[in-house]
Amino acid sequence: MNPFKVIIVEDVALEMKGTKEIFRSEIPEAEIIGTAMNETELWKLMRDNQPDLVLLDLGLGGSTTVGVDVCKQLRRRYPDVHVLIFTGEVLNEKLWVDALDAGTDGIILKSGELLTKGDVQSVLDGKRMVFNQPILEKILQRFRKSVLNESLRQEAFLDYDIDEYDERFLRHLALGYTKDMIAGLKGMPFGVKSIEKRQNDLTNRLFGEEHGSINATRLVTKAIELRILDMDNLEPDDE
Repeated sequence: MNPFKVIIVEDVALEMKGTKEIFRSEIPEAEIIGTAMNETELWKLMRDNQPDLVLLDLGLGGSTTVGVDVCKQLRRRYPDVHVLIFTGEVLNEKLWVDALDAGTDGIILKSGELLTKGDVQSVLDGKRMVFNQPILEKILQRFRKSVLNESLRQEAFLDYDIDEYDERFLRHLALGYTKDMIAGLKGMPFGVKSIEKRQNDLTNRLFGEEHGSINATRLVTKAIELRILDMDNLEPDDE
């Protein structure tokens, strides 16, 4: 690793001390040219000497949104400076997404292996979305769940002979559309009578031939249980 300049932004004195020790013992190539406990101190440091890397905590002054805003400004004002988030917000997944949208090069959670030389080198090499093991495990869990759900959905489409019009009908039914509204959708080549027949046919396929009275709500609920409908993607078609 070549020598590089870094500014550490951290508002907790004890954690600042620990972060500096990580660089001293694990990443001696780093020259810490300044430390800041708030955004005012950071901007002053940035005016005096531009670093290669800003290691940024998100929870500045007790507000997680401040760190995200600082990240946005760094990306806009100093596009050549790498920004690596180093945060103790280990459960706030929405905050991680906000930080990624703000343009950070990566997120290192203050748990598990903490900050490593390899992580820092990856960021300096221009890699994006650099994460340490704890956040990678979270991402893998979500990815695995997403893949399994999609696989089950595809199986349900085959098992219950669901075509694109069945899916569109059920999806809009779940969104509160009436049969008249569904029949009027762009690209839906069925009148209200055909829509009613399709609902009856779907009811027989999803509940079997032997069933009592099944209303639209129960039909939609069954479609969700069978994963024919994806609760995370219930969006209407363009009308």
